[in-house]
Amino acid sequence: MIDKPLSAGRVEELFTTRDGAYRFSRWGRQIAPVVFGIDDATLEHLKDAMQSVALLSGTPFAESDPELGANLMVFFCSDWDELQMVPNLDQMIPDFGVLLASLKRTGANQYRSFTFDETGAIRVCIVLLRYDEHMADTSVQALGVGQMLQCLLLWGDDAFEDESPIAIVPPNGVCIVKPAYAALITAAYDPALPPSATDASHAMRLAARAQQIPHGSGDDGA
Repeated sequence: MIDKPLSAGRVEELFTTRDGAYRFSRWGRQIAPVVFGIDDATLEHLKDAMQSVALLSGTPFAESDPELGANLMVFFCSDWDELQMVPNLDQMIPDFGVLLASLKRTGANQYRSFTFDETGAIRVCIVLLRYDEHMADTSVQALGVGQMLQCLLLWGDDAFEDESPIAIVPPNGVCIVKPAYAALITAAYDPALPPSATDASHAMRLAARAQQIPHGSGDDGA
């Protein structure tokens, strides 16, 4: 698979919020994940897929965070109301009751909440996933890849509305991060770039670095 590098304009779009503000942030520490609500066999495959994406940033998973224990928390449920039974979750997510009502009203099947350190880098990410019929049609591997990609950076609200950053590679059906987006993630974790940014000129620097990273090629004939 070969695709074109992302332009500076596209990169700016990826980190622009609905109110027009540019906001970029990456993790400022090793990622220590914990997953709730799935069986052990599924958990192993999910974490393997997640780790494959995390490695694009040069950040291997850690067993624990010295300050928090876990800093990437993923909660699976079959109904949003089940999350009301999770101890202290309402203390970790602001206006938790209002959020649940909104998720139910809109029929959403996922939500991510981020908190940040003093540099603006990602400190904690909490992922809520409602395992509905759409998610049931997705392989565990694809689910892990897609969710981890969305947790690695603070993407804009509508970043992937018109284009998915992941692809299914035939004939084995393995899910990968598209090469241009993989290059962008690698570039985003370049130590020469700041861990967070609110000036859109940052998109030009990020795009320039991503374009210097070789794009992958596969044997799928694309």
